[in-house]
Formats: sequence, structure tokens, C-alpha cells
Amino acid sequence: MTDGIDYDYWLLDLDGTLVDVEPGYVHDVFEAVGDRIGYGFSQEQAEILWHGLGGFRNTQLERWNVDPEAFWTAFHEVEDGEARADHSFVYPDAERFAAVDAPVGVVTHSQSYLAEPVLDRLDIRDWFDTVLCCSDETGWKPDPEPVRTAMRDLGVTEEGRGVLAGDGPQDVGAAWNAGIDGIHVERHGHDRRGMCVRGDYRVEGFDELFTGDRAAD
Repeated sequence: MTDGIDYDYWLLDLDGTLVDVEPGYVHDVFEAVGDRIGYGFSQEQAEILWHGLGGFRNTQLERWNVDPEAFWTAFHEVEDGEARADHSFVYPDAERFAAVDAPVGVVTHSQSYLAEPVLDRLDIRDWFDTVLCCSDETGWKPDPEPVRTAMRDLGVTEEGRGVLAGDGPQDVGAAWNAGIDGIHVERHGHDRRGMCVRGDYRVEGFDELFTGDRAAD
């Protein structure tokens, strides 16, 4: 696949890492959610929450005096998988995983009714050997259990050199908690995120991993 980093298997976050959505869709969703819970989200607030900028989303909601449970209930009522898929795109550098010669899986917080239409519409489902959508039963990143479940699905062992790459601190945390490498993919810049997320490697896109132009902690 590359002359750069080589792993025995890859686990990847989905939204914000491999794929994303058009800004207009984000704003429309948050306008609808805000109408349901009686809160007027600005465009900046919508993008902060959608992309997980500034830290964990529930913590950010609480800073704005928004009840996280009410928010997520409304969010899941408003969002439609087919509508999200219609406004989704694949990051060009993520297309490398269409040809990787190693087991590849997805571990995502997106629920299956949202993730499945995106995978189908973008025609990327066959890139992956397993897709795990986190739930209360599987655990949520940074809990290592969804990572370990995906590893079992891939048939890999802890002796192999594996990695989880994602755009949030919870991705790196889940990787480290599971005993594998964690790569932070920063699509928005550290200044906009409001923090520098540590990882075994920190990149702005996957091309950097395979050309040697990458930062390591």
C-alpha cells in the first residue's frame, strides 16, 4: 500500500475521519433540533458540536446549559440516514483504504441507521471487513470494548501491530485503552479545535502517514 507506516490491521472512525457532510446539512439539522428543544444554535455552535471541536460534546452542551439527554433524543429524531447520505462525501486521502492489504474495520459512534446509508451511497462498504456502530451494549469510545469487539470480528490478535485512527480524543483514548496505537486525524486545525490531541501520530490527512510527513508524540 505504501512506503510509509505499515500496520497488521487498521481500525478507523467514520464521521470526520473518512467521510463528512456539507455544512448546509449541519446547519439544517441543528435548526430542526433547536426548534424541538427550544434552543437557538448558531452556525458556529452547530459546527462545534458536529465536529466535536473543543472537547467532548456532552461537556460542551452543558456549558451552554443544554440538557445532553434532551439534545440527543431530538437529534436522533431529526436526523435521517438517507438525507445524511445525500449530503456526505469521502475525504480524498481516505480513498487509500480501498486498496490496503490488511484487515480494515470501522468503529463509529454513528448509529447504524445513519452509518449504513452513508456507506452504501458513497460505495465504500467493501473497503471494510467489519463495521461496528457503538451502543450502550458495546460501550462508547474511549471505552476499549468496542475496539476489542472489532478486533475479534477481524480475527486479529493482540500480538499484531494495530491502530485506531480518528478525529477525536475519544478515538485515541479507545486505542490506547485497548493496547494499540492511536492516530489523531485533525481535519480542522488545532486552533479551531481549541486543543492539541495527543496520539502516536498526529496528521491532517492520511497521505501524511504514507509519505513520512507526520508528527509523532
